[in-house]
Amino acid sequence: MSKHPHDKRLFHFRQFSLHHHQSSMKVGTDAVLLGAWADIGGADSILDVGTGCGIISLLLAARSRAKVDALEIDPASVQECTENFRSSVFGQQLHVEQIGFSEYASSCRHRYDLIVSNPPFFKDYSFKPKEEARKNARHADTLSFGQLCEGVARLLKPDAKFCLVLPMPELPGFMETAAQFQLHVQKQMDIFPRRNQAANRVNLQLGFNKPKEIQTENFTIRENDLTFTNQYTDFLKDYYIGLD
Repeated sequence: MSKHPHDKRLFHFRQFSLHHHQSSMKVGTDAVLLGAWADIGGADSILDVGTGCGIISLLLAARSRAKVDALEIDPASVQECTENFRSSVFGQQLHVEQIGFSEYASSCRHRYDLIVSNPPFFKDYSFKPKEEARKNARHADTLSFGQLCEGVARLLKPDAKFCLVLPMPELPGFMETAAQFQLHVQKQMDIFPRRNQAANRVNLQLGFNKPKEIQTENFTIRENDLTFTNQYTDFLKDYYIGLD
């Protein structure tokens, strides 16, 4: 593995290390859980929408031999993501492009086996952060659910999968939008930040094939004393250093 500049600032995983200081969104639990949860079975081509520092793309490359295309609109994030990809042993699998998803979807003729996204999702304008890059990464005015689902429907192969993470309050509205594009929930993981607290995030797998029954599971990150649950440790021990 080639050395990455500014090594002391790297975020280390078992299979790779990466910078995330310039990117609009940093390495976080949402992205890591999604990158480890998304079903890569049989996938030769993967698209990561809104890649930021490239964490989800790197996790998917580490788990598969698929070619991963990553999209990002923030120039600083693209620069950092490019460095992260080049510094990893998975560099030949990875490609990042600075382009908006709607523009990409309207011009791309390729179809994907898996599309993954940690999309912009906070819709309450009164709570927007001041930094433009972080705002764009986190607010649905830059990529609405309708635009996201429309692009996915255009780029997804007939039997392929679309996986994303959402705040739990956004789930009903997103599912209503997705259904308009014949995207049906197939699997759902409700994510609980602490034992005995309400779920605040949800991982979804959607596709054109509507299942007879949605596969559902619960995932709890921390116990009441703030230690990681055994479920969390077992799920991510192959990726995070120090969880075994």
